[in-house]
Amino acid sequence: MNKRINEHEYKIAECLHNLVNNEVLPGLQVNQQDFWSAVADVFNEFIPRNKALLATRDSLQSKIDAWHLDNLGTAFSQQKYQKFLSEIGYLVPEQSDFQITTENVDPEVALIAGPQLVVPLMNARFALNAANARWGSLYDALYGSDVIVDDPSSEPVVAGYNPIRGKKVQSFVRNFLDDSLPLAQGSHHDSIKYKIEDRQLLVELNTGKLVNLKEPEQFLGFNGSIEAPSAILCINNGLHIEIQIDKNDLIGQTDAAAVKDVVLESALSTIQDCEDSIAAVDAADKTAVYENWLGLMKGDLAETICKGGKQTTRTLNPDRSYLSSAGEPMSLPGRSLQFIRNVGHLMTTDAILTANNEEVPEGILDALITSLIALHDLNGSSKFVNSKHGSIYIVKPKMHGPAEVQFTNDLFSRVEKCLGLAENTIKMGIMDEERRTSANLKECIRAASARVAFINTGFLDRTGDEIHTSMLAGPMVRKELMKNEKWISAYENRNVLIGLKAGLKGKAQIGKGMWATPDEMAAMLKAKIGHPKSGASCAWVPSPTAATLHVMHYHQVNVSEVQEQMLADTSSNNYDSQLDALLTIPLLKNIADLSNQERQNELDNNVQGLLGYVVRWVNQGVGCSKVPDIDNVGRMEDRATLRISSQHICNWLHHGLLSAEQVTETLKRMAVVVDTQNEQDNTYIAMAPNFDSSLAFQAAVDLIFKGEKQPSGYTEPLLHKMRNELKQSLAS
Repeated sequence: MNKRINEHEYKIAECLHNLVNNEVLPGLQVNQQDFWSAVADVFNEFIPRNKALLATRDSLQSKIDAWHLDNLGTAFSQQKYQKFLSEIGYLVPEQSDFQITTENVDPEVALIAGPQLVVPLMNARFALNAANARWGSLYDALYGSDVIVDDPSSEPVVAGYNPIRGKKVQSFVRNFLDDSLPLAQGSHHDSIKYKIEDRQLLVELNTGKLVNLKEPEQFLGFNGSIEAPSAILCINNGLHIEIQIDKNDLIGQTDAAAVKDVVLESALSTIQDCEDSIAAVDAADKTAVYENWLGLMKGDLAETICKGGKQTTRTLNPDRSYLSSAGEPMSLPGRSLQFIRNVGHLMTTDAILTANNEEVPEGILDALITSLIALHDLNGSSKFVNSKHGSIYIVKPKMHGPAEVQFTNDLFSRVEKCLGLAENTIKMGIMDEERRTSANLKECIRAASARVAFINTGFLDRTGDEIHTSMLAGPMVRKELMKNEKWISAYENRNVLIGLKAGLKGKAQIGKGMWATPDEMAAMLKAKIGHPKSGASCAWVPSPTAATLHVMHYHQVNVSEVQEQMLADTSSNNYDSQLDALLTIPLLKNIADLSNQERQNELDNNVQGLLGYVVRWVNQGVGCSKVPDIDNVGRMEDRATLRISSQHICNWLHHGLLSAEQVTETLKRMAVVVDTQNEQDNTYIAMAPNFDSSLAFQAAVDLIFKGEKQPSGYTEPLLHKMRNELKQSLAS
């Protein structure tokens, strides 16, 4: 049992108390006793409000369930349904148009469009990799991915380097340069030298001709000497491109212009995640998460790793230095801008207990501690600067409707007063991933109109809530077909349109969701260009490599121009007409046409993915990882994907498409499959054949058979329970 320190009638876990007092507060202008007194005051004020909001969720869900039961067997009326949602307060009246007034937003958020990484903050190595993914080698990203297709006859030579594959990479990149940095005449394919004369970049072609860039102002600076630059710095759509030159390099020797690499500004921002991608279930876990955030905000986070028998220590990258075209020193950020995602309103944590030994709401604690830690960035004591505009960026997930956004806005205001910060220093990211938020998004943004800096669509959690909210309406469509339903296109379109009409352009990000298969980069390059074309200024990617590849889309598409066109096109930017589609329940149309084998295949797919994630979460504390699916394709899984699978099975069970016996048999059969997929992992704990003694297996069983009654269909309560049991059994 963790020792606890009493502070103003609250019992603080010693590990958290020590972290705050000994590592966080030193160097800040915040008094220790004043801080803990303020913490108690915030809890006293906001815990009752938090409980009331959760009670409202339950009340609304009960009314929706009752409505569906009352209307079983009658023809469904969309008009009647939506009138009912308005009567119970699920849909709120939409007020007049407005513009957000958010200020002091960094350009990576307000002005420049590009990829965004989301990583588990609990893993220091991942956190560092993401923070350092601001810049990435395009040569490496292409060479190491399936974007480049090999000739089967080619064989690697020269220390594992395949020159045939390398030539394909070089050709691909020359095409990229022609598109992003076009020459006044000719092509980068024909370049034999890059040089600087009279403050301009000149490219010598193999014809002997010297040509300028079509837009000379794209050239910004260089490294090395004017006569022999080692790097050329250019810009396109606000994003930097660095052409590296070295005739002695292995790759440079193979290039007519001695180009050894092209490095792209890639992940402009990163969301360091305290929520869906981690497994923090107790005070020790929470303290470890906060400690990593502290390292990022102080700039001294380091992680020693062993690779190939050698130990290396990873730290945050410094800024990048150049000489401007005029020969003056200049620098660019070496790290992505760091957001932090707090947890939502539902979960509690034993990191602090009330006088009655009740756990406090985890989201309130996150707001207090992560903001306190971020003061190290704001007061200038950090090794590096995160926000040059003096802002703290907190993404708030799983909020249901405007009242919950207002609660978070009020909480952030209260935290600002506690820490002596100016009002709206803390910027809010609103995750549009719950149905009640999607339906009332305009009013959600209004509730945080002076601090909102980010909205996005999160298809995964949004699908889970779609299923749970309408659980009793009927059986849902197959999971893989959900993306073809009316509600999803309306959801994606409305999010951008509402954001633009509320004035987010030039002040805040409008984001899109994750690419879930990190090994399928060729497919990502074909598909994900749809995100900037939709007017979204950022989109999530699963890795630094994916960020470097995805950023090419933002060189192809000028998102600011797309947004301007959308705002000007009054015939297509009316989101009001899409509310009916947004609230169209994705029910299975012809149940009789779904064969028994198709039902079993759907169940197999859902159960295998569910088990593959849950077994790592419970047994190993891994909150996000590349989990092989039923076809052994690696997919990034987190609690949002688990929510879909568990709720989908619950829905088909409830409506009789599956039997309990069938689900139990499938769970046991798929547990063997998942065990086999993980047999190379020495730390893996098998589920079969001792199912009754496997806490991971029991967690999966509970997620299905108790999932219908879980609040909003969330998986956290059951996962936390089993993970805690495992940790306690290991400790004893």
